[in-house]
Amino acid sequence: MRVLFDTNVVLDVLLAREPHVEVAAQLFSLADNGVIAGILSATTVTTIHYIASKTVGAAAAARHIEQLLAMFDVACVDRPVLQAALALDYPDFEDAVLHEAARTAGAEAIVTRNVKDFTSADLPVFEPRELLAAVIASSAE
Repeated sequence: MRVLFDTNVVLDVLLAREPHVEVAAQLFSLADNGVIAGILSATTVTTIHYIASKTVGAAAAARHIEQLLAMFDVACVDRPVLQAALALDYPDFEDAVLHEAARTAGAEAIVTRNVKDFTSADLPVFEPRELLAAVIASSAE
């Protein structure tokens, strides 16, 4: 299953945000081990670098990005993705961009802690615990 990870799930792991870090880290492990194919939006990568640079410095931020790029595919954010996002009736443009980047990259789902922000999504949208349970259930079959 190809899954686009929303920025908030990535930040949960990198910033060890409680109480979310444990489940998010388990999803990272599934992506790292190839159980799911993890995808990040290109905008997520730039946001993570910006935040990490401010909190841990540029060198450590670059190491975080290298680790993420080794673990995840990257969904392109180009003119067609941005134009498609503009055409969606999403209250938050960033969420619309993530949705269209996911769709264009062939994602089968999105994982986010803000499911309510994706109510009109064409793709299934999971909270981290829901996705973890679904992956565990499908691997037990």
